Formats: sequence, C-alpha cells, structure tokens
Amino acid sequence: MALRTPGGCHLLPPRIRVSPATLSPPPAQLPLFHKPNSNNLKLSNPIIATPRASMANDNSSPAFSASQTRIGEVKRVTKETNVSVKINLDGKGITDSSTSVPFLDHMLDQLASHGLFDVHVRATGDIHIDDHHTNEDVALALGTALLQALGDRKGINRFGDFSASLDEALIHVSLDLSGRPHLSCDLHIPTERVGSYDTQLVEHFFQSLVNTSGMTLHIRQLAGKNSHHIIEATFKAFARALRQATEYDHRRAGTVPSSKGVLSRA
Repeated sequence: MALRTPGGCHLLPPRIRVSPATLSPPPAQLPLFHKPNSNNLKLSNPIIATPRASMANDNSSPAFSASQTRIGEVKRVTKETNVSVKINLDGKGITDSSTSVPFLDHMLDQLASHGLFDVHVRATGDIHIDDHHTNEDVALALGTALLQALGDRKGINRFGDFSASLDEALIHVSLDLSGRPHLSCDLHIPTERVGSYDTQLVEHFFQSLVNTSGMTLHIRQLAGKNSHHIIEATFKAFARALRQATEYDHRRAGTVPSSKGVLSRA
C-alpha cells in the first residue's frame, strides 16, 4: 500500500532485490530474477519521489543487510521554486549543493560532511523577494528524500544524540526517527542576519524538514554569542545525531527498533 507524506506525496514500498549469493541452492538451480526499471512517480502534488532503497532477501523472507542502498531522490516544483534533492545515507560526505542562497549551501555542506551523507541539491527560486521559499522547499524536499531513503527503518539505531561546539557556541541535538513529526527548538541567535541570510529561517528549515521526514527533533543552545557559530554548530550537531540514528545496530539483526514492530509515517 502506498504511503502519503504530509505534502501529499505517495511513496511506493521499497522494491526487493534478490541476490543469488544469498540463496541456498547451487547456481544451476537458481531462478533468474530481473529487477524492473524504476520510473519516476509523477503525481499531481509538487513533490515527485523516486524510490531507491533495496533490501536483501532470502526465499522471500526479509533479511538484514547493512550493504543495502539507501538513497532518496525527490523533485519539488512550485510556482515559487524548482528543487531537486538526492541523499545517500551510506555515503562518504560528498556534497554538491547550489541553492542560490550561499549560507544555506554552507549549512548543507556541514550536513553532508559531518553526517557522512552524500548530498546533492539544486534549487532555484524567487530569491528576488527573499530566501524564505527556497529555504523552506529545500528542507521539505530533503525531509521527503530522507523518509524515502529510510524505507521501513529496519535495523537502524533510530535515536541520535550529539553536542557540537564551535568556539564559544555549544549546541545539543537529540532526535528520534519515530515517524512522528515534532520540533522543539531553543536557539537564541543575536543578529537578524548572517550575511544576507535571515536567521529566522534556521528554525523554519528544521520545522519543514521535520514535517516531511516524520522526525522528532530537539535543539538546545547551551552557549553561544556569535550568530554564525551558533547556526553552524546546530547543523553539525544535527548531522552527527542523524548519522547515529540512521546507522545500523547489528544486534537488532534487521528488526524494527520499536516495541510496536513498525516505524512509519502512515
């Protein structure tokens, strides 16, 4: 059954890839499996999602595989912006972001570098008005891509907690990939702008990301006077906490980290 994101996007369940190496019969007895080509799911909603996650399989029973590909790729087109996002949760920290908002690009670099995610973002928008719509739609698309890449969330740690310092600034981030969107943000940024970037957009970025990813996120400022340091430490702490949460706990052997047996945005 298709899942619906808060923005109205339908996400298809992950396709199952069967590897001959995981099956018990000798090679001569193996059936041939062909994975159909994935096509973009074009919807009436502005967000277009392309499922990419694959799961190893053994005789039609789910099997844990830390080598599965966890990639989310989303395109969001509105009258205000045109945004495409791709994230690989098991990347090497490769970043390639161009949003026409330089400070936002810098923060996306922090997300990729410190989370060890490969992040590709392209965005154009009505920045002649201000950066609000571009900032928001990049975060909405990124949250949807994260939701897609996580799939059924089997075997992950689920929780992440990290404190990052940058000179005088110290930020604590705790998050839960629970499927329930909630943001609690306690930042005290002393200036209205960093360069041309409106500092009010920091909280709005995380609220938008939380709404589409189904994440519970708490951000606390423990110290800090410099606006740039406060915001950058926030993104660094978030990246490391998200890295913890998305990494595999091998003791779980591929089970869902919930007493309910399911973690879902449904």
